[in-house]
Amino acid sequence: MSCVETIQSYALRSIGYGERALPQGEVSLCEQIVLIGSGMIWNIYFGVLALAFGFFFAVTLAVAKASPRAVLRKPAEWFIFLFRGSPLFIQFFMAYEAFVMLPRTGVEFELFGIAIEAETRWFARAWLGALIVLFCNTSAYAAEIFYGALRSVPKGDMEAADAYGLTGWKKFRRITFPTTMRLAWPAYTNEAIFLFHATALVFFSSFPAMQQRGDALYYASYFADRTFNPFVPYPIVAVYFILVALAVIALFGAINARLNRHLPRDQRRRLRPRLNLIR
Repeated sequence: MSCVETIQSYALRSIGYGERALPQGEVSLCEQIVLIGSGMIWNIYFGVLALAFGFFFAVTLAVAKASPRAVLRKPAEWFIFLFRGSPLFIQFFMAYEAFVMLPRTGVEFELFGIAIEAETRWFARAWLGALIVLFCNTSAYAAEIFYGALRSVPKGDMEAADAYGLTGWKKFRRITFPTTMRLAWPAYTNEAIFLFHATALVFFSSFPAMQQRGDALYYASYFADRTFNPFVPYPIVAVYFILVALAVIALFGAINARLNRHLPRDQRRRLRPRLNLIR
């Protein structure tokens, strides 16, 4: 099979398109690159959705933690403490055990006199269960970043907003929130990079892949076991993650430039991504 035929057969295999059987016999370098790249679709899926939904939830948690009302502050503090204080791998394990128990106990409710049984078995699948764990984890870390930036908003900005008569939601939307994002964005960029790296843990978690449609490490492990040479597939995975990190840096760098477009060029905060080896 030529490399072009390999791309046609396996480029979208991880999402159910193309050849169903994995390569047999002698494994070529092209097959490893294509299939591991196909698996990266799932890693990107986990990272993009967890970041997209986690951003808004993190902002909500940060605002709640900064609230003077204990009924809002305490739940946010405990949520952030729980997911920042425990290892991500343990969170995967505990969530899987909890989600597996849902179908056994059953979730039923009554709506307008009609008994409805909620579908829960999908929570034990990687595409949903692992995504929920990553969403909660990145929300907790990002919320702490945003909370720190929220507390660092210059008092002069707030006093100027008060002088212009801005209050409530308008003050938050036009002054507090934009300033918070400008202060927090470099640190949040590092969190985004780490989240994409953390998607590799889905392979080691208990969440099963559907019909052998796994992520990048799933295929790398398959090739390492088949060829008895881990020094080819795993570096390929590393290269793919480096490319994703570069894409994140470019995208978040453009957003950072947009957030600081009103400042003189020499005063703009530059992104300094720091890749975390361990959280």
